[in-house]
Amino acid sequence: MSQRWWNAPFRTVQTNLREIDAGLDVEQTADAIQSFGANTWLISVGGIIANYPSKLACQTVNPVLGERESGDLVGDAVVAAHDRGMRLLGRMDFSKIDARRAEEHPEWCFVSPEGVPQTYNGYRSVCPSGDYYQQKMFDVIEEVMNGYDISGFFFNMMTFNEFDYSRAYWGVCHCEPCLEGFRAFAPGLEHPRSPESSGYSRWKQFTAHVLDDLHARMTAHIHAIRPHVALIMGDKADITFHEANNAVGRALWHHHTAEQVSAARSGNQERPVFVNSAAFVDMPYRWAGEDPHRYAQYLVQTIATGAQPSLYLMGRIEDSKYEAVEAGAEVMRFHRDNERIYTDLRSDAKVALVRISKPDAPDPQRRRAEFEGQYLALTEKHVPFDVVRQDRLSEMDPERYALVILPDLGELRPEEVKALEAVLAAGGGVVATGDSGWQQGSPQLGGDEPLAQQRAAFVTQESVRSLHVPVNDSGDLAPVVGGFHVLEPRPGAQVDWLAVGRALYGPPEKCYGHHPTSHPGWVAGRHGAGVLAYAPWRPGLTYRTIGLSAVRDSWVAKILTTSGEALQVRSSLPQHVQIVPGRNHEASVVHLLNRTGDADQRFMPPVPLAEAALHLDVSWAVSRVRARVADQELEWRQSGRDLTVKTPPLGLFEVIEIK
Repeated sequence: MSQRWWNAPFRTVQTNLREIDAGLDVEQTADAIQSFGANTWLISVGGIIANYPSKLACQTVNPVLGERESGDLVGDAVVAAHDRGMRLLGRMDFSKIDARRAEEHPEWCFVSPEGVPQTYNGYRSVCPSGDYYQQKMFDVIEEVMNGYDISGFFFNMMTFNEFDYSRAYWGVCHCEPCLEGFRAFAPGLEHPRSPESSGYSRWKQFTAHVLDDLHARMTAHIHAIRPHVALIMGDKADITFHEANNAVGRALWHHHTAEQVSAARSGNQERPVFVNSAAFVDMPYRWAGEDPHRYAQYLVQTIATGAQPSLYLMGRIEDSKYEAVEAGAEVMRFHRDNERIYTDLRSDAKVALVRISKPDAPDPQRRRAEFEGQYLALTEKHVPFDVVRQDRLSEMDPERYALVILPDLGELRPEEVKALEAVLAAGGGVVATGDSGWQQGSPQLGGDEPLAQQRAAFVTQESVRSLHVPVNDSGDLAPVVGGFHVLEPRPGAQVDWLAVGRALYGPPEKCYGHHPTSHPGWVAGRHGAGVLAYAPWRPGLTYRTIGLSAVRDSWVAKILTTSGEALQVRSSLPQHVQIVPGRNHEASVVHLLNRTGDADQRFMPPVPLAEAALHLDVSWAVSRVRARVADQELEWRQSGRDLTVKTPPLGLFEVIEIK
């Protein structure tokens, strides 16, 4: 197997095996996995149950291994996979141990604030602060690597277990290693019990530190034994992991998979993202298959954003008769047949939409709605963008994006201010909405000559009720929801959308008096070589919660004025088509995603769309344009930088390759 194989496209099937599956027919399973278009098999190896004859006292060997002639499921699976030119990955789960080992080593286990161990179906939850994670886990991985030619590992449920499988809340861990570790991490701060505790946000920082440290040490441990073996985990590992799944009671965000991948890849385009797509509807309902149209979206959004697809099945393949699997496998086989396109594929978007990274920020629902509204507005108006995590702003290349949007992020950290000032110095645009970039009423951006000063703030629902902003020339007004900041612009600043003052809204006989004010809903001005702009309200929240297209259209048109580059893709394609531009080492690659099937809490079959014209801005002479899904050459013409392509009829998705 090649060194650092994860730098090339790969496709995976995970078989999440039960204890009773130790007699698995590895030849039949490997054939099925290969038929799905995969070249990598993720199989349950160790942790809660060892599917190989482990010699370590901390491991519980699967008692059903006796059904196998070899007594070794992992060894047989390695041979079956390698015989077919496939890689084998090890799924490890160190989150639980059996009762006997828990009694021998209580110091390994989670302890609730009341002093109770967390028990579920006879197993005890383990804490990452304890020696089971800190030491024994490393011994297990070394034993596996010394015994088997495995290409990588994925660690499941590597968390601090505040919730159990039934989503019952147990509280913050109070085991001795946690108590000692948190005292050193936050001296003088009382150990929290729950999210309501004053030190909980600091506790979350502590747990993130512990897990990041484990990821980094485990990656180094694995590479010290075999440099070509990968760890699939967080930002400190070789491959970033994301699971695309459903859950009973969870509101559907149709763009969730693409958002998560974009947020991961924008921070490091070199690190692959592994998207594990659950083929069942929820963890407690593992035998109920996911809807095929939803499942196809997991896979399409994965490959369009340059991530590596994976099908996640429960138990033996023959027991997981999910209708959705074939929908996912169809996309997976397309990825296999067009692997060259996906080699070194990365985003070519010039707009960054920043996602908040502060778990303790006030009004999280309002902030999330502002982000999602901006996301939808950009998508529907064909403005390609990357999602950038706020905690990675300081790592962002200041020349990477022509426009950076800050949707209701609140106060910025000093390193974030520095990064945004660098974007402005490089000639980019920065647009802040809501309370982004304000510290106790003072602007954080703009240096010694700030663009505006805040004179007052309306922060309650009642204080902005009946407040309006005129966002277009039609005379129609947009409602202000979620707050409004009264700004005094500096002399010479560009101002627009002067708010219309509040008037009585009842009874109807008194609904008059809404007069224009001098309070701008948009302030913009030069700063360095770039343009800084404030929207002291929340247009994304307004669009997300009320759905006014006038707000969307005017907002997108306004923010595009902050950049001199062509950021919007002109097209006769409807707003239901998401345009995702990318590039690899030899061509531009444009994914067209048909979102006509997006519906309330579900995905429906997308409506087939007719041929259309797509105008792209290219700086080089085009020689060939081909549609990879339709498998045909396309009509095109080029005039200077304007490339016009006649797209084929569009089903679920299309991939246009431009050489």
